[in-house]
Amino acid sequence: MPITTLLLDVGGTLVTPNFERIAAEYATDGVVVAASVLERAEAEARLASDRGDGVRRHADTWLSYMLNIAHYAGVERPPMRAFERLRSYHDTTNLWECVIEGTEAALAALSSRYRLGVVSNANGTVRRKLERVGLARFFETVVDSAEEGSEKPDARLFHVALERLGVRAEHAAHVGDMFTVDVVGARAAGLHPILIDPRRVHADKACDRVAVLAEVEAVLARTRLD
Repeated sequence: MPITTLLLDVGGTLVTPNFERIAAEYATDGVVVAASVLERAEAEARLASDRGDGVRRHADTWLSYMLNIAHYAGVERPPMRAFERLRSYHDTTNLWECVIEGTEAALAALSSRYRLGVVSNANGTVRRKLERVGLARFFETVVDSAEEGSEKPDARLFHVALERLGVRAEHAAHVGDMFTVDVVGARAAGLHPILIDPRRVHADKACDRVAVLAEVEAVLARTRLD
C-alpha cells in the first residue's frame, strides 16, 4: 500500500530539551555542568529508558528522568530544587523547545509529498509549543497524549490521529526516536515504523532507521518500490 501520510513524534525527533536552560537552573543551585555534557547525558538517559534499565527510578516520572540525566552527567548531588523549577517551566511552556538542525527544511520537503501529523507523549502543551517554535504550520493534526488519556505505545493514540485525518493505517508511517514507544506502538497500530537513531545505537533493531529527519523520504521511497 502506498504511504500517503506521515505521523511524527516531537521530543527527540523534531526538538530537544533546552540544555542551556537546564544548565542555568543547575548553576543557580551551585551545580556547574556544561550544556553539552547535559545533552550527552540526556541521550544516555533516554537510551536507558528505552532499554528499561534506567539507573535512577522514581514513581515520579519527571524526577526519574531528571535523576537519570544528572547521573549520566556525573552529578553526585542532584539539584532537586532546579528539577522543580524546570518542571514548572515544562508544565506551562514546554522544555523541549530547541528545534533540531535541519528539521524545518525536512518538514517542508516531506509536506510537499505527504500529509503530516503529530502523535506525541506530551503534557498538554505540545500544540502551543509547536506554534511557538514555528513548526505547527506543517501539521494537519496534533495528538497530545495528555489530552487523549493514553500514551504510546498504546495503539489508540495513533488511531486518534488516523481517524482525524481520515487515513487507513496501511497508508501511514510513523517516525520517532524511542523503539519501545514509537516503533512498538506504530506496529501495534498497523503503521510502518521509522526509528530516528542519530547515534546509531539501535543497529540490532529490526526496523527502518535514519540518522536525521531528512533521510525519511529515502526510506519511504523504498517502500514504494517494495
